[in-house]
Amino acid sequence: MNILGIDHVQIAMPAGEEEKARAFFINLLGFHEIPKPPELTNRGGAWFKAGNVQLHLGVEADFRPARKAHPAFLVDDLSRLIAKVQSAGFETDTTQPPLDGYKRAHIFDPFGNRIELMEKTG
Repeated sequence: MNILGIDHVQIAMPAGEEEKARAFFINLLGFHEIPKPPELTNRGGAWFKAGNVQLHLGVEADFRPARKAHPAFLVDDLSRLIAKVQSAGFETDTTQPPLDGYKRAHIFDPFGNRIELMEKTG
């Protein structure tokens, strides 16, 4: 028995904030929304996809942002994406030391969840 990959990553969001999620993940990060199964639509939240990456945002009644736990997305132009996120007024942390073969930074979604962005170097 082997783990073959990741199907999706889920992060939490507060109830009723789907439009903020769409504005951030679609307009800033370049995801597109994918439909949730009909039996899950009444739970709120939204599902997104970019390339082979699926991100599910699920409503959590007692929402608290994930400031430590986070997904990490590979990007092709870290500097440009950071500038776009900063110009939209969202929190960023560009003080992260590089990892072997990667430049990286953290951004925070409209709800305060930490997201790592990584760009391969060399």
